[in-house]
Amino acid sequence: MEKMKTAKGRYWRAHLRCVGLLLVIWFLTSFGCGILLRDWLDGNFPSVGSAPFGFWMAQQGSIISFVIILLVYKFWMERIESVLEQEKEETK
Repeated sequence: MEKMKTAKGRYWRAHLRCVGLLLVIWFLTSFGCGILLRDWLDGNFPSVGSAPFGFWMAQQGSIISFVIILLVYKFWMERIESVLEQEKEETK
């Protein structure tokens, strides 16, 4: 029973670490690039189509980064679950 509690605890710690890091990245790409760094991005990066890069990051870049974050989350959680499943099989 004690091993089960520690395995669940490790799973949830790893899960929260994963979600926390990905939320920080999402915040930085959406809020940071779209609002805080917009002027710098407009001045230092080429336009995308007819839109300045900062505007593009606020509109499309945030969505694209969110989709990438979803894919990273999927593969990261599969890896966490497989590692913990292997540990569970070894302890039986």
